[in-house]
Amino acid sequence: MVMRSFPSLDDLRFAMVSSTASTVDADAPTVFQYHQEGSLVWGEYTGDTVSEGRFVGEMIDDQVRVAFAHALAVDGTVVRGEAVSRAEIDDAGRVRLVEDFAVDGVDHVSVCVQL
Repeated sequence: MVMRSFPSLDDLRFAMVSSTASTVDADAPTVFQYHQEGSLVWGEYTGDTVSEGRFVGEMIDDQVRVAFAHALAVDGTVVRGEAVSRAEIDDAGRVRLVEDFAVDGVDHVSVCVQL
């Protein structure tokens, strides 16, 4: 089987629509800004429960593997972890990221959609 290269995430923005780690504020969700050069992926995110966050990692085929750190809006506590996202294209042609991640040893899943 030949794996196809997924389109670049460079300069794409995503909004979180669901997460098992917290309730998502539909009116002010966490928004992620992606940058990509080759397989290197990095970016920043803010909104909802996050006052400021950063991530860095790589994209291979349809999988994005990153390490992340962010400060919680409520008290500034820093949360760190690693995540693996599966990139999908929805029926409207937008990218959707389904992310598996762990915080404090607890597994979670979130979904972000391209804005």
